[in-house]
Amino acid sequence: MHKLLVIVGPTAVGKTDIAIKVAHELNGEIISADSMQIYRGMNIGTAKPSLAEQAGIPHHLIDVVDPGEPFSVADYQALARQKIDEITARGRLPILAGGTGLYARAVIDPYNFIPADTDWDLRAKLRQQAREAGLQALYQWLAEVDPIAAERIHANDERRIIRALEVYQTTGQPLSFWEQQTDKLDPFYDLIVIGLNRPREELYERINLRVDMMVEQGLLAEAQDLLAKGLDDNFIASQAIGYKEFFAYLGGEESLGEAMDKLKQGTRRYAKRQLTWFCADPRVRWVQLGSGRTSAAVVKEILQIVADKWKIV
Repeated sequence: MHKLLVIVGPTAVGKTDIAIKVAHELNGEIISADSMQIYRGMNIGTAKPSLAEQAGIPHHLIDVVDPGEPFSVADYQALARQKIDEITARGRLPILAGGTGLYARAVIDPYNFIPADTDWDLRAKLRQQAREAGLQALYQWLAEVDPIAAERIHANDERRIIRALEVYQTTGQPLSFWEQQTDKLDPFYDLIVIGLNRPREELYERINLRVDMMVEQGLLAEAQDLLAKGLDDNFIASQAIGYKEFFAYLGGEESLGEAMDKLKQGTRRYAKRQLTWFCADPRVRWVQLGSGRTSAAVVKEILQIVADKWKIV
């Protein structure tokens, strides 16, 4: 099996910096495992590493498609596995790095996707039902037909509630049934999975500072550009944290401060969900950042983990 180093963790934890430093030490190339960095023109809000930040390390699966183009997890799976083969053939180490847990799992494990294409007519009917009867009524319906999915989907998350009901109605089985079919930890690769984390307060402070910096760097202009291109609810990139929070502000419905507060809160919640996902995988070797610990010490610990298993450092 090909060797594959995976580096995961919550948003703003410092994955980009550590992955690049590790890649320099291990003759590696980085494959992004971020579901939004694949879109062109979404640079600031997705925290894409600039060419300078990439520091000469080849990066893959960034800027793959335009925001309006369809792109699925299955598409990502095929491209990422192809890149792993190509990088290995060059005699270099593929490093899968990012925070989208589903993308990482789809690459490293057998992952049979839910056999339900998007039914736009049904989705429109469900949205209409949400407007007329209220989202709470749809959530209650979901709780009745798929209590497992309802437990992990927030009652205000219209997109995921509707998708879960869409799967149920088109396949005859609840979403949780299909997800359980894929829950097999049987990697295709000779695998090392590193999870990066920081003390919670420190992570949340980094998230808050990142939002402030993104706005200073021009995030609002990126969000405005997406709206100008005809962004709508059928456009998966519209759900990206870092953009959707500013649409109400750009429409004159709320203040910039309110939009920024929403983004900070939404990003903190997202980081918590990421940690829940990664902590459920027993293969993850957790490495702590922060509390005065230098990146050099973190890289050294990761290299030791690699050396203990692969004897290549």
